[in-house]
Amino acid sequence: MEITVKQMMQIEENGHRMGFLRDLMMENAGAATARYLFEKYENLQEKKISVFAGLGNNGGDAFVVARHLAGFGCRPNVVLLGHPNKIKTKEASSNWTVLEKMNSVNLIITSEPNQVVVDADIIIDGILGTGISGKVKEPYATAIDLINKSKAFVLAVDVPSGLDPDSGVVVDKCVKADVTITYHKMKIGMPKGMDMCGKIIVEKIGIPPEAEVGVL
Repeated sequence: MEITVKQMMQIEENGHRMGFLRDLMMENAGAATARYLFEKYENLQEKKISVFAGLGNNGGDAFVVARHLAGFGCRPNVVLLGHPNKIKTKEASSNWTVLEKMNSVNLIITSEPNQVVVDADIIIDGILGTGISGKVKEPYATAIDLINKSKAFVLAVDVPSGLDPDSGVVVDKCVKADVTITYHKMKIGMPKGMDMCGKIIVEKIGIPPEAEVGVL
């Protein structure tokens, strides 16, 4: 079954009210995404990895991915597109705070991504996720261009940044991913945007089935 973004938000809210908190959803999403890479690459520790993160929960998921990759022996670069004070949710902010204490992760904070040298074998796209509406604003637009110019393997977190997950339409510009890992259930527009999503993998993140009651 495919669901809309609104339905997913309601399911998350229901799960949160049951006591399965959003922090846990973010943790499980990021952990599953990092594990995919660990299982895909025998020599993951030798790969140069860049994680592009926005200021919302998609960025928060990407922070968790970076932490788990460090736990697997990698030394990822995390490019935060904006100021840490502007991170929008407490879940994302708390995960950023952990990264700030880690020497195994290289943090780059910028609103000028065209000044970032992207030398990566693997790029994680955690810029926008499902939070897209209308034209992509800076610095996100430039970051999307940078990712698409790279020859790296691109993994999108939840939804490629720039793709409307309800319609599958690219309004402006969009990350072209090799693989997209989406969470809980397929978003309804994603199969129409396969040219941007690449291979789509649906990962369960522990949300109780009871959270879907009255939504689906």
